[in-house]
Amino acid sequence: MDSNSPVAVVTGAARGIGRVTARTLGERGFAVAANDLEAPEETVEEVRASGVEALALPGDVSDEEAVQGMLRGVLERFGRVDVLVNNAGLMFIASAEHTELADWRRIQEVNLTGPFLTCREFGGEMLRRGAGSIVNVSSVAGLLGIGNRSAYNASKHGLIGLTRTLAAEWGGRGVRVNAVCPGWVKTERDAGDQASGDYTDADIEGRNPMGRFAEPEDVARSIAFLADPSESGFVNGHTLSVDGGWSGDGSWESLRRGKQGPQPG
Repeated sequence: MDSNSPVAVVTGAARGIGRVTARTLGERGFAVAANDLEAPEETVEEVRASGVEALALPGDVSDEEAVQGMLRGVLERFGRVDVLVNNAGLMFIASAEHTELADWRRIQEVNLTGPFLTCREFGGEMLRRGAGSIVNVSSVAGLLGIGNRSAYNASKHGLIGLTRTLAAEWGGRGVRVNAVCPGWVKTERDAGDQASGDYTDADIEGRNPMGRFAEPEDVARSIAFLADPSESGFVNGHTLSVDGGWSGDGSWESLRRGKQGPQPG
């Protein structure tokens, strides 16, 4: 590996947005440390196929000692960290009155406490060097209220608050902190969520002004933009919606569908 290659840490990199983000950053010349609960070896191999170095980084982001161990592993292998992408997260679908406290706590631990710990540890190393970029993956559910997701929505709203606070604290010390808010994305998670009967493809396509789901690549390219100081060096504390206009459209369904026009394919 070129010793000058920037190093990116991507959590939740075994599949979906995280896997595609790791691959996208690798294609742009980043060495990548790919995290998930189990070592994401397939992701690592995809990144290495781009001609850059990659490291499997297993660990639970909600475990303080595990996160500290992850930082040690990255520094031992690469000697630096330039980018942190906080993508690891859990979905939980249930009405508020049927959400058990244990489920609420687990969602907050992974979706909010986890990013806090990784920001504190990896961000601390960036602060020591005086440079770095953190991108937190929130959600359209961090901007709007969406039924049957009280625990998830609260965690993603909190992640935006954490993003803005760290941006205010760290921007003057060389570390930018931003967030992306994807709309519904076609991933393995979507297939599992739809299996619950909570929604269908038609529900999402009808709600989105662009008439389609996001693809993981849509989100990954937005993350790569925020990660790269040559492209977004004065962007700090920003929440970038990658939702096809979902969070900006207050139309009722018939009006929205009337504006979509024919869809490709």
